[in-house]
This record gives sequence, structure tokens and C-alpha cells, in this order.
Amino acid sequence: MSNANLVSSVRAEWIKFRTVRATVLGMVTFIVLSIGLSALVAYLLRTNWSHRSTIERLTFDPVANSLVGMFFGQFAIGVISALAITAEYTTTSIRSTFAAVPQRSRVILAKAIVLLGSVFIVSEVVAFVAFTLGQSIFHGVVPTASLGNSTVLRAVIMAGIYLTLLGLFGFALGLLLRTTAATISVYVSALLVIPIIVNFLPTSWQDHMQKWLPSDLGASMTSSTGQVRNLTNAFTWDIAALVFALYVAVLLGVGIAVVNQRDA
Repeated sequence: MSNANLVSSVRAEWIKFRTVRATVLGMVTFIVLSIGLSALVAYLLRTNWSHRSTIERLTFDPVANSLVGMFFGQFAIGVISALAITAEYTTTSIRSTFAAVPQRSRVILAKAIVLLGSVFIVSEVVAFVAFTLGQSIFHGVVPTASLGNSTVLRAVIMAGIYLTLLGLFGFALGLLLRTTAATISVYVSALLVIPIIVNFLPTSWQDHMQKWLPSDLGASMTSSTGQVRNLTNAFTWDIAALVFALYVAVLLGVGIAVVNQRDA
């Protein structure tokens, strides 16, 4: 696979990505949800701070609590990442794409590069905007954090990286499932439904299972205090990032293998 051929494929996929109306709408939804809800939560925390218990104040994470809106925004990322591959399967235009570029792996790699770059840039911008806005709302009442602190800076950057990995996670699911509805269903289940089910399991099971879930890996990656909700044995941010990256790598590898073996 020559670099020139890959670059031409990336350019073609970028044109497709930015001209799909649903993708653009998904990005706008992600930005509005992430920043808007983060600001709303920050405002509510400020107005109710005096009613917080001593434990809640001592364990308060000003970084994570200024990025809460990104939890909701991650579902928009799921739609964007699914459409990045399933849209062509739905319209059967994927056949024309593979006919034009017989090396299917090159097509998939080009799509993944476009998705990765787009989600990473937008997510990082959103994370820094949400953080800055949240700290300005907290100022004077609620404890704040500064980007001058390397731990805080790392946590904000990791928020964007987590969402980028989520995008590739959803993309890999799309490779395997090929339909938008099925991909989004599994994506939402992994982030929302499975954690709820795990909460009904015995406590000893929860302690061992929760830290492996994508949502809790994300919480570990973006924590600036080392505390992750009620987890007593959460992964450190770097191990959490590595584990999630391995999830994505395995899924992408399986997805590419499946695409190469079955009919479009």
C-alpha cells in the first residue's frame, strides 16, 4: 500500500464524511450537548454547593464535574462513528467503493483515519471549552482547577482521547454489524445498559467487573483525583487508556478481517 494511494483514499473519504448531512448534524449535536450540559451541571453544582456533605466536598473533582456534558455527547459520537461505515452499507454504495479500490483494508484504514482525526480535533476543542467554562462558573464558590497543573491538563486531554477511542470503537462495531441501528444499539448497550446490569450483581462481582467497562475506563482516564465514583480498585488513567485502546485494536482487527472475507 503506497502512501500516495492511501492519501488519495483519505481525501475521498474526507469528502464523503463532511458531505453526509447526518454526520454534520451529529457533530453539532455533540458540541451543543457536551458544552451546554457541562455548563448547566456546573451552574447547578455552584447553586447547591452549600448543601453538599463534607465527604462530597472533599472528594469533589472539578475537572470531571466540568466535563459531565461529554457523557451525553458520547452518544452523538456513536451515531457519527456508526454512519462513517454503515451509511455506505445501507445504500449499497460500499460495493462501488470496493470496486474502485479493491484493497478493502485501504478503504477501511482511510475511513478510520478521517474519523479519528475529525473526532479527536472536535473532542479536544470541546473538552477545553467545557473545562474553561465550567471553571469560570465554579469560581468563587466551588473548588476550581487550573490547566497549569499537569494532572489537570492531562485529564482534559484524555477526555478528547477517550471520545476518539469511542469513535473508533463504534466504527469497529459498524464494520462487524453493517447496519446503523444494530451498531448504535450495541454501542449504547456497552456504555449504558451493561453498566446498569452490573450494578445489580453482587458487590464482589461489581468490584472486579466495573473497572473493565468502557464508561468506567473513560472515567479513570479523565479523573484528576484518582477517584472514580464508587470504584475502590479503578485503573490508573494510563492503564485505563491502554485497556480501552486494546479493546478498539482487537475490534478493528476483527472487523477488517470480516470485511475482507465476506461479500459487500
